[in-house]
Amino acid sequence: MTEHGIKWACEYCTYENWPSAIKCTMCRAQRPSGAIITEEPFNSSAPNVGTIERSGGSPLICPDSSARPRVKTSFSMENSSKWSCHMCTYLNWPRAIRCTQCLSQRRTRSPTESPQSSGSGIRSVPSPVDPCEEYNDRNKLNIKGQLWTCSACTYENGAKAKKCVVCDHPSPNNIDSIELADTDEASSIINEQDRARWRSGCSSGNGQRRSPPMSKRDSEMDFQRIELAGAVGSKDELELDLKKLKQIKNRMRKTDWLFLNACVGVVEGDLSAVEAYKTSGGDIARQLSADEVRLLNRPSAFDVGYTLVHLSIRFQRQDMLAILLTEVSQHAAKCIPAMVCPELTEQIRREIAASMHQRKGDFACYFLTDLVTFTLPADIEDLPPAVQEKLFDEVLDRDVQKELEEESPIINWSLELGTRLDSRLYALWNRTAGDCLLDSVLQATWGIYDKDSVLRKALHDSLHDCSHWFYSRWKEWESWYSQSFGLHFSLREEQWQEDWAFILSLASQPGASLEQTHIFVLAHILRRPIIVYGVKYYKSFRGETLGYTRFQGVYLPLLWEQSFCWKSPIALGYTRGHFSALVAMENDGYDNRGAGANLNTDDDVTVTFLPLVDSERKLLHIHFLSAQELGNEDQQEKLLREWLDCCVTEGGVLVAMQKSSRRRNHPLVTQMVEKWLDGYRQIRPCTALSDGEEDEDDEDE
Repeated sequence: MTEHGIKWACEYCTYENWPSAIKCTMCRAQRPSGAIITEEPFNSSAPNVGTIERSGGSPLICPDSSARPRVKTSFSMENSSKWSCHMCTYLNWPRAIRCTQCLSQRRTRSPTESPQSSGSGIRSVPSPVDPCEEYNDRNKLNIKGQLWTCSACTYENGAKAKKCVVCDHPSPNNIDSIELADTDEASSIINEQDRARWRSGCSSGNGQRRSPPMSKRDSEMDFQRIELAGAVGSKDELELDLKKLKQIKNRMRKTDWLFLNACVGVVEGDLSAVEAYKTSGGDIARQLSADEVRLLNRPSAFDVGYTLVHLSIRFQRQDMLAILLTEVSQHAAKCIPAMVCPELTEQIRREIAASMHQRKGDFACYFLTDLVTFTLPADIEDLPPAVQEKLFDEVLDRDVQKELEEESPIINWSLELGTRLDSRLYALWNRTAGDCLLDSVLQATWGIYDKDSVLRKALHDSLHDCSHWFYSRWKEWESWYSQSFGLHFSLREEQWQEDWAFILSLASQPGASLEQTHIFVLAHILRRPIIVYGVKYYKSFRGETLGYTRFQGVYLPLLWEQSFCWKSPIALGYTRGHFSALVAMENDGYDNRGAGANLNTDDDVTVTFLPLVDSERKLLHIHFLSAQELGNEDQQEKLLREWLDCCVTEGGVLVAMQKSSRRRNHPLVTQMVEKWLDGYRQIRPCTALSDGEEDEDDEDE
């Protein structure tokens, strides 16, 4: 015998159940004794394929899932008799005893109340309502006290569910002790309807996999570049893979998404993503886990155990290395001469732009007409010790100084040079805006930053106008370098051209990281050698060696005539993706003591001895030498003596002499330094007064 469509309505969720049902199919509530019975005739001989002929002649489509109720297509009668909630004005179905929206008790109509004004009054609705609205209304009746949250994927399951319906994780023994996930941090809950659509998408005939719905938090944070991993296999394998990926996503928090976004940003060159992760307090040493690599789904770019530093080195993101690995000391506010004197700084920038000229002829490279070398004034030593300490905290980069001096002996390793010859080098503080190389070059010469990109523009134009000259040197040097390190690779001309085009593009992008080739070009623009004292290896925070830096060495303006260039070099420091200017302090002309050579200088010239060997007494590399210039160490030393004023100290150290004169230095730079120093001179009387008062107090005691 088939049932004649007589159903009973659940008093909790108003779901219409079949007469044989003892409990509600939707909310599992016990069938009341006085349940409201409705009658819905249907054709008992209807086939089981899902189409049921109704008395009205229109077919009714049976849903595939038993959780979805059967809905009438003709609902004008019930729709016209909906009752309005007195609390939230929500229109409820006539058989509902509570408001579906706010769960308020349905009011009974008074005898004198008109049907139009009563809580259950008749209210005509001109437009039909979606038949699925009844199901959606009932679906909102899930009370959080009757749910338990899965500890693996945070899905909220029914109270009687023994396993999570999404990941099959077993329910805890004590459901009352389970805390509900925070709505701001938890992922979006997938209801039964979404699960049905998700699974139907997985089992559809076209074979395309549909991802589960993304949470609102994910969409707000704009992680569009992070894609779910694909899966290949049977239907069960696809569904299992989707469940695993869903579990991984649901466990992710905001800092996890920021980390993955930063990883993708390193690969795609998005500096803002890396800055966002670091400014949020993210751990720079964090490693990619297997689940995160699976979620990123790019095996060619991401490996398990990789950090942002590994990725930056792998994809040659020098600007990102500077942000990730350079920790600037924040114990004191930085105060360099260029910050104190903005008017003089602007005049100096205009002076630099006016002194920039382009050489006529085949080698049309830009060059500066003035020889300027920045040094710290000797008057600093006349300040009280406390004021000197404050000055050095504000003008120096203590972290860079420590790394180049203590962590690895790169500068000031010779007591003879640092103490007896007063050639100690100081690392000036430099901003980390991606232009640290250009800034450090101007700091070592004029004491300012390349804020207006004058030097960057000259760099780009020189590379573009003299591309053939620099390209030949670069290609020959890179070929020799690869052979000397046993790489033994050869590139096609198209590949060389592509790499060279990339180098040209870096020079034109403000904030882009620069390479050894750009330092070589800058040596030609300055018309003087550049000596880079830098770390030899990239290292992580745990001290692990990640790769070679290749920056340390001497860069000579080899494409100019020697008579057109100056022999006084400048010094730069390189520490893990960051350049700093290395300057000396004026020594008031110590008459070349102990250098073993006659310098022929007057008392106003400061001579700084820059070592051309490392702490192991090995000669520094000379970059971008041609095949004719390459040779043994004696030949390279001879080349250094031709391009620099060299001498050997009494201790046997080969050094280059950097000469600077206060009288010959640019007057604007001298004024800027004096005005900057006056600010510290004004601190001296206060300090002396406080010291005198302390002495008087001591005498009184």
